[in-house]
Amino acid sequence: MPKMKSRSSVKKRYKLTSTGKVKRDKAYGSHLLGHKSRKRKRDLRKATIVDNSQVRKIKHMLMY
Repeated sequence: MPKMKSRSSVKKRYKLTSTGKVKRDKAYGSHLLGHKSRKRKRDLRKATIVDNSQVRKIKHMLMY
């Protein structure tokens, strides 16, 4: 039986923390920044934790 493979797109977008949570970058921070406030752009730079409803699915796609 062949090896199981992780999803490359998921590997690039998500990281696991040491406690097992899934971390991701926020969306909407790469273009059309002229009308967004400084505070909003500053908050978009920070990473965030994935919602619990999606964690199981993402961990399955990461596998290793």
